Amino acid sequence: MGITKTDLFTENQNEIATLAKAIAHPARVAIIEYLLKVNACICNDIVNELPLAQPTISQHLKELKNAGIIKGNIEGNAICYCINEVKFSKIQGLFASVKAPNNSCC
Repeated sequence: MGITKTDLFTENQNEIATLAKAIAHPARVAIIEYLLKVNACICNDIVNELPLAQPTISQHLKELKNAGIIKGNIEGNAICYCINEVKFSKIQGLFASVKAPNNSCC
């Protein structure tokens, strides 16, 4: 078998791509913004904050959790979510490192 295309890139490049893909949906951005705003682990409040059905929100939460952007802790019958500070700082670093060139070509 041949190598996959991701094998041609560094581990850091692949991680950044995974994080970027995970936040590449407006509902996921809204979830992240809400978690940052409340600055705490939340259980059921997200459904009340977004104009989406509970199963749709659960799917978005799953994608964010799989990418490591959020953490989920089981408390009774609910899963409480909060921001994973380490992964989120990587995202912040990604956007901070993207800068416009000093001289414009157009």
